[in-house]
Amino acid sequence: MNNVLNKPVTNKQVLSAFDFDGTLTYHDSFVPFLRFAFGNRLFAMRLFRMIPATLSYLLGQISRNDLKEKLITVYLTGAKVAWVEERAEAFCDVSWQRLMRPLGLTSVAHQREQQALVTICSASPELVLKPFAKKLGIGLIGTQLEAVNGVLTGEISGTNCRCEQKVIRLEAQYGPLDQYTLRAWGDTRGDEQMLGAAQEPHWREFHALWRRKRPLDVCLREEL
Repeated sequence: MNNVLNKPVTNKQVLSAFDFDGTLTYHDSFVPFLRFAFGNRLFAMRLFRMIPATLSYLLGQISRNDLKEKLITVYLTGAKVAWVEERAEAFCDVSWQRLMRPLGLTSVAHQREQQALVTICSASPELVLKPFAKKLGIGLIGTQLEAVNGVLTGEISGTNCRCEQKVIRLEAQYGPLDQYTLRAWGDTRGDEQMLGAAQEPHWREFHALWRRKRPLDVCLREEL
């Protein structure tokens, strides 16, 4: 555990924001959720519809945001919100032990013990992560899915919660970040803006040592 977690308490409230996929978990959770929710056969059948978008992404013709939106469209268009919620609860129950990083769970618990405001801040859909946040006893900020009369349209409501959107969503939920001591945990370039806004950034803290090479902009920020 980093020594910064044991610094004397300042007069500012601590806000601790954790990325989810790859930070608190060993890997992505959304695709495994889809496979669990739809079953292997239906999941594989719909996966074929992702081939053109995946090739376009690999060729640099569309962004990661575009690819994720296509994934949501292919799998979740017409799905009932209540069904997704039920499947998410079941997925949390069956995947918790093999999905969650023990060191990440310990860190979340430590932040709660310190009376910090603690939240997940993730690009994955809030509907899928809600049971995980509930089990951890913390807040949740994630990508929101559009629904009409309880049925998902297959579109994202607003913008995918990654990169600068993580900072924007944190401020929308908690107010100006300069009123807090912000602690942030992340593991990809989609977390760099959140890490850059934090007084105490934690890059791949729960990963093996060889995977902890820090993003350039965060390193430069810490040297200032």
